[in-house]
Amino acid sequence: MRRNNALNPPPHLGLRTGIGFDFHRFSTTGTIVLGGHRIDGCPALEGHSDADVLLHAAIDAVLGAAGEVDIGTLYPDTDEAFLNADSSELARQVTRMVQERGFTIVNVDTVLICDRPMISTERPGIRAGLARAFGIDIERVNVKGKTRENEQGRGDGVEAMAVVLLAR
Repeated sequence: MRRNNALNPPPHLGLRTGIGFDFHRFSTTGTIVLGGHRIDGCPALEGHSDADVLLHAAIDAVLGAAGEVDIGTLYPDTDEAFLNADSSELARQVTRMVQERGFTIVNVDTVLICDRPMISTERPGIRAGLARAFGIDIERVNVKGKTRENEQGRGDGVEAMAVVLLAR
């Protein structure tokens, strides 16, 4: 009889978690994009692609849960093909890749750490953008906002963390 333990889980537990993190500094031009949602009145973030820090963290979480390489390896910033890339499209590509491996994205839980923009007022648009990018119901997407509250580096940019659950 097969004994189940942490090293030998039952076959029906096809659940995998992944975590992602990213940080981008503010730019002097453009408009910020978070979770595929454009936010007027806040400068863009610096980056090779559209610098969507939230989608980058969430993509890394999906890739990690599937046992794949990180976003920087898959879409390197040294490759001109990804200059100004739309991170929502990258999320759709990653979603297709993990679906081809038999995974379904169960949920995406995220945290944005920034003093601007105000996440509470932008949360509905950010959640909707993440849901569209990963092709999942908005009820399976969560976005929380936190501030640095006078810590070093306050106001320099935006940090994002994401945790994702995949099922097979």
